[in-house]
Amino acid sequence: MNEISQIDYEPPLVEDLSSIEVILETTTSEDLLFGKTEISPSDFKVTSPEAVKFRETFFPQTTEKQWSSWRWQVQNSYTNFKKLSELFDVSNIDDFDFLSKSRKLPLRITPYYASLLYGKPKGYALNRAVVPNKLELITSPGEESDPLHEDSMCPVENLIHRYPDRVLMLSTGFCSVYCRYCTRSHMVSKEKKHFGIKAWETSIEYIRNNPNVRDVILSGGDPLTLPDRHLEFLLSSLRAIPHLDIIRIGTKVPVVMPQRITTKLVKMLKKFHPLYMSIHFTHPDEITPEVTEACNRIADAGIVMGSQTVLLKDVNDNVDTMKELMHKLLKVRVRPYYIYQCDPIPGSSHFRTPVSKGLEIIKGLRGFTSGYAIPHYVIDAPGGGGKIPILPEYYQGREGDNVILKNFEGKTFKYYDPIK
Repeated sequence: MNEISQIDYEPPLVEDLSSIEVILETTTSEDLLFGKTEISPSDFKVTSPEAVKFRETFFPQTTEKQWSSWRWQVQNSYTNFKKLSELFDVSNIDDFDFLSKSRKLPLRITPYYASLLYGKPKGYALNRAVVPNKLELITSPGEESDPLHEDSMCPVENLIHRYPDRVLMLSTGFCSVYCRYCTRSHMVSKEKKHFGIKAWETSIEYIRNNPNVRDVILSGGDPLTLPDRHLEFLLSSLRAIPHLDIIRIGTKVPVVMPQRITTKLVKMLKKFHPLYMSIHFTHPDEITPEVTEACNRIADAGIVMGSQTVLLKDVNDNVDTMKELMHKLLKVRVRPYYIYQCDPIPGSSHFRTPVSKGLEIIKGLRGFTSGYAIPHYVIDAPGGGGKIPILPEYYQGREGDNVILKNFEGKTFKYYDPIK
């Protein structure tokens, strides 16, 4: 089988699946993925009025059937500034000519997600999150391509074992949208976007031979960009390991390409419970009718969802924005889980806020909204130290037999706790 025919190949779940090395392979110069795939009908029918208007304006020949297909969304993603300039006044983009010629800042935005950006003012939060900026080419002190030292924690290729009882498996290197602040930008968008079945085998074997591992996180890239058959093969291989209790999927697909969440997909996923999903949300404007439908489908399949949000300067770094996001997440049955301090990858200084800003947001949430709406604020420690929670100083120390506590209003209280 040659590479071209492998691009869209979805084989049956049989043993010879392991002989297939390439799932989806492309180069940075090839924009049309799934190019030989017939767009099949999708049961995802929700399209917001804004998305309909966008489709009629920029894709007038596109049918509703095509727009509702996740493969069409990947095929027609914005991958260069020339095409992206249709959406924006390019005079608002600093050094547009330079950026349009640069190959150092790969770009990918699905048409659906681009519809959220259209008509928005300069400096709009979601623009900043996904549109390249020349500041990404400036490396500041403390920044490095692998700040979490994940490469040094790989006992086998594409598997990170940092914590005693859980591992993170890099199932693919491909994402449907490139976030500008991505921790793994050093691997995403490289020549081979999708890893193959053979690459998974060593990770699966490592997990099988390590009974202390009870939890695996499928990450990448984005696992939900894998075809159904390949994702099912991977999940079934992991679920067959007796000591593996929990499987988690880390993804942004429900946010940037909700059309991927088909009935067929969730019917397949629910076979592998207990299954959890950590979804990367950035801003309340991402909670659209399409995303609401996608999250409802996932929740109805019994899959527990948690949010992961990166704290970003001039995107979501204020209490009101973060509170609105957390409230909207709960309404679509996503439990707020983490707010991450932005990792110090090269060219990210314009995204990072002071740690004090994160603490300010947590203080602005704690006591002022329901506990379910309050995520953990964490720093993933550079050098591989893992996630470290950062908390406001509610515990003020001891005074004799009392613990001194400060509440959300700044008032001090004593809790009797004698030292024995």
